[in-house]
Amino acid sequence: MCRLYGFCANEPTRVECSLVHAQNALMAQSREDLAGLPNDHGWGIAAYPDGVPYLEKQAWAAWKGEHFRKAAALVYSHAVIAHVRRATVGPPGLENTHPFIHGHWAFAHNGTLPNFAEVRELMLPEITPEHRNEIGGRTDSEHIFRYLLSQWGRNPERRLMDILHDGLNQLVDWCREAAPGKPVGINVLWTNGGHLAGSRLGRTLWYVERDGVHLCPICNEPHVHHAHDVRYRCIEIASEPITDEPWVEVPNGTVYGVDPDLSLKFKPVEEALTAKAGEAETPAEAAARS
Repeated sequence: MCRLYGFCANEPTRVECSLVHAQNALMAQSREDLAGLPNDHGWGIAAYPDGVPYLEKQAWAAWKGEHFRKAAALVYSHAVIAHVRRATVGPPGLENTHPFIHGHWAFAHNGTLPNFAEVRELMLPEITPEHRNEIGGRTDSEHIFRYLLSQWGRNPERRLMDILHDGLNQLVDWCREAAPGKPVGINVLWTNGGHLAGSRLGRTLWYVERDGVHLCPICNEPHVHHAHDVRYRCIEIASEPITDEPWVEVPNGTVYGVDPDLSLKFKPVEEALTAKAGEAETPAEAAARS
């Protein structure tokens, strides 16, 4: 199943409470998510303290030991992607642990491409040799990342969410061909530290927007050294609501983009594709699949 976390803001911000201390922090979801399932096959945090991604990840549960806590406490960044893994495609191991990094890019995925062995054969010809050679693990997730990077490399002037939209349609078409009638899960987070794009298809996803500096309800601190000539704005995206704030559900069957001005835009996929992809798994369905 896996659980995702994404953050972007117009000023460097600490996210330790969301990752460790909140009511439903990502670390808590590693032990047990709202479906009652553990996501304990690895964790990773990618942040941009100096404009380039800094990555920490391990192939054990985030709730075991102090490593995840210590890594989360060091994050102070405009952009963050974090992930706790429940292995479905590819065994537990560091090479299969998210986020994945290439240059300025960071990427994480929650979901499954059904019958991936056949889907992979359809994907590989569309992945450039550079990116095929860089695939180090066995996950469908890393292959999706390399496919999207290949598409971006062919059209770097396009918006990320438009590249993701077209890539999502193609991926689902391949899944239909390789595994007719099987559900597809493609929730992704993809950023270069300045732009962020993502998708919700077949898994749960929520977001919360904050305008202006506020005191964290967990630690009663603002989490940001605020520049008073800037109006602070941030967006958090997560597989499950993390705090008791009014989180909003991302519509199923959409891609979204967060531009440098911190505006959040949504773009639906085709109606037929959304209908084929189906709604998010229920806890019973997720438990049965896993």
